[in-house]
Amino acid sequence: MSGTRPDDEEAFDRVIRHIEDEVPFEPGYYNEAYLGRRISARMQRRDADDHTEYLDILRSDESEREELLDALTINVTGFFRDPDMWENLVPVLRELTTDHRQVDAWSAPCADGREPYSLVMVAEDDPEITARRLNVLATDISEEAIAAARAGAYETTRTTDIEDELGPLDSYDPYVEQDGDTFRVRDRVREQVTFGTHDLIRDEPESEKDLLLCRNLLIYIDAEYKTPLFQTLRASLRDGGYLVLGKTESVPPDCRDAFEPVAKRSRIYRHVGDGGG
Repeated sequence: MSGTRPDDEEAFDRVIRHIEDEVPFEPGYYNEAYLGRRISARMQRRDADDHTEYLDILRSDESEREELLDALTINVTGFFRDPDMWENLVPVLRELTTDHRQVDAWSAPCADGREPYSLVMVAEDDPEITARRLNVLATDISEEAIAAARAGAYETTRTTDIEDELGPLDSYDPYVEQDGDTFRVRDRVREQVTFGTHDLIRDEPESEKDLLLCRNLLIYIDAEYKTPLFQTLRASLRDGGYLVLGKTESVPPDCRDAFEPVAKRSRIYRHVGDGGG
């Protein structure tokens, strides 16, 4: 942590060790800059002058440990985030649902649920996609995020315009009901998503997924741990399944033989087998 005093660096390390021992989160996999930003934000909220003072708060206040976990695992999200990706995903969903079988999709991490709900909506909204064949699993490490996702209610605020986020749909009314500044995902959409907690670093892979959306997690992961995490993603896909990463992310070099780009700028890849890596 450049710019900090040596004694505060030691205190920062003690905060990290406390997280390892007391919070269901593995900080060793994440880069220090990311951890530092999220911890500093909580310090400001609690008026802690330094890491030693914040560590005392963590040790004495269980609710702060929960708030810190939420801060460490929160992901920027939105309905139809990166609209070009969703446009490029439509032909993939058409292809997957043409077979007479169920299509298993996984959104991980799903944050507050807007990504998996977007997946259901885009499938329902396209007449060439057989939406009833789509099963969506959505997971996140944060129980609070999963609770919010299950509720499916989102507020328009000064910084978040939910109606604008839903703009890619011709009409959002079949999928979302509006009451003032509150937008609530309709039951028939929520019922198509199964939510649960899952830690992509610590927990076992899923299996035989046809589509896996893991966007904007790898950018926070320390370089040496990207390949092990990616192996979890890879093990969760069937041969021929599709992987979607964030627009600034890429397949690690030692895994590239196992994937071919389908829409390179949108970071959509097809799993071609386990011959690489």
